[in-house]
Amino acid sequence: MPLNKVIIVGAGPTGLILGLLLARQGIHVDILDAGATLDKQPRAAHYASPAAYELDRAGILDDVTARGINHKKMVWRKIDTDIVATMRLDRMPEERKRHSMVVLPLGQLGEILYGHLQRQATASVRWSHKVVKVGQEECMAWVDVETRNGKKRFEADYVLGCDGANSTVRRELFGPGYPGETLNAQLVATNVYYNFDRYNYTDTNFIIHPKNFYMAARITSDGLYRVTYSDTPGLTREEYIARQPSRYQEILPGNPKPGDYQITNISPYRMQQRCAPSFRVGRVVLAADAAHVCNPFGGLGLTGGIADAGSLFDALMGIHLGLSDDSILDKYSEVRRKTWSDVIDPASRENFRRLHEQEANNARENDVFFRLCVKAEGDEGLARELAMGLEVLRHDMTQYYNKKPDTVNVRSKL
Repeated sequence: MPLNKVIIVGAGPTGLILGLLLARQGIHVDILDAGATLDKQPRAAHYASPAAYELDRAGILDDVTARGINHKKMVWRKIDTDIVATMRLDRMPEERKRHSMVVLPLGQLGEILYGHLQRQATASVRWSHKVVKVGQEECMAWVDVETRNGKKRFEADYVLGCDGANSTVRRELFGPGYPGETLNAQLVATNVYYNFDRYNYTDTNFIIHPKNFYMAARITSDGLYRVTYSDTPGLTREEYIARQPSRYQEILPGNPKPGDYQITNISPYRMQQRCAPSFRVGRVVLAADAAHVCNPFGGLGLTGGIADAGSLFDALMGIHLGLSDDSILDKYSEVRRKTWSDVIDPASRENFRRLHEQEANNARENDVFFRLCVKAEGDEGLARELAMGLEVLRHDMTQYYNKKPDTVNVRSKL
């Protein structure tokens, strides 16, 4: 039977994209979020080709591209800024160039998504709605929610948990544990205006150093950078914020003092590598950080989460259009968990290791990936292959439909 209503817990990027994809097909969507408004904390901002593909399907890629920037290069450097290796991001095949990596702070992406959702007659985003209990019966799922006006219950065909690493939905399914580990490293994410151009920094820069590794990436057209750097584990948030000026002066080119830059946001956080036991239990399904998390180096977490949204949308549309039974949700769980274990987890760990567990002076010769980057400088085919590397995160769930779409109208929905 066609879906009537879906509840999405969490108004982060994945929840909003998934809600928009479903609402555009006439499915009623209730997005519930414990916060009072969109999250403005400095987080990931890079949308690789699988994520850009889903932004396009949701009808917002042109808006994102108009406000964001397209990155052309990713560079690894020594602490003195000398280049170790470069990967070209603008070598996508012609038919895929529309989905080249685009960069925009998540807060601005959220504004675009929220604006589009407000124009959908079948969608509603409910702020200050904290989900505290999740349950299900044979024909429906439900959530109990604390609101400013007391506790309420919402019911739907399915409950989709997109409520982040501290997911209430996941805890309701599996208890308080989240299988995996917290890495023994501390990161501090900052958004800052600083003149990196004078040091010939490009779009995205990774600095290799055992203690002072960091990433500096341009994230807006007016010169705002995301600088994510390492610090000593075990301190308080207040201590990390107090240490920020000395850390900048120690690690950034030019050894800047506070008057040399303008910080707009700062957020310390620990790195996690975790994955839920399953992404589906009956009529309750998990996606993105609620289902799996990884360290931020390489953008695998954000792009992987948005790719989850695309796969889950295809699975739900198969049910909605009568092209699949609900066993496709088990296939969704199987496929996305395998993508995490085979690609996201090992690749993100290797990206992190690459920055702090090797000698920068020898990395160009010793690191297999860097040798590929060097070879790609004179090999256009290899350059295209590297630029398309994260396409492995996207998976076409329509191949598991029991029936194949046989009309242009049905195909247009997918």
